[in-house]
Parts: sequence; structure tokens; C-alpha cells
Amino acid sequence: MYLTQYLLLAAVLFCIGVYGVLTRRNGVMVLMSIELILNAVNINMVAFGVFNHVDGQAQVGGAVFALFIIAVAAAEVGVGLAIVLLIYRNRQSIDVSEASLMKG
Repeated sequence: MYLTQYLLLAAVLFCIGVYGVLTRRNGVMVLMSIELILNAVNINMVAFGVFNHVDGQAQVGGAVFALFIIAVAAAEVGVGLAIVLLIYRNRQSIDVSEASLMKG
């Protein structure tokens, strides 16, 4: 397969994720859209790492960065879901537009 096919897939996932972040009001859907964006970045990292050969050996730097991104994404989901649950507990809704109403 060619590198452009992976880059096209990553671009489509990234665009879907950005669209989801900008248009959704549901907090869980916003978190899922952020995950799509991070997965698009992971595809790019791994694809560039595989297609970057030095002396016939593929570089593993892209895969290592992808593992770090996965770890950060797991932490982001944990904190994000905790915030969404607190908003739901206080407002009985997970609409992110109501989050600005929670000012002290």
C-alpha cells in the first residue's frame, strides 16, 4: 500500500473528529470526536514510521509516539468522563453549552 492511502484515511478521520467537536453538544460525543482526532494522528505517526527507512530498517519512533498518544488519550478520557458525570449530576444533562452556567 502507498503512504497516501494512510494519509487520506487519517485526514478523513481528522475531519470527522473536528466536525464532531464543533457541532456536537453532547459531552460524550465530543470526547469520542477528540478520540477520532487522536487516532488520526496515530495513523500518521505509524505510517510515517513504517515508510521512513534508514539502511533498509523501518523506524519505530512513530510507533513509540503513538503509544504515548494512546496513554495521554486514556488519561483524557478518564478526566473528561469525570467532568461529564459531574455536569450530569449537577444539571441532569450532558449538554456542554450548559457548562458555562456552572460559574461560582
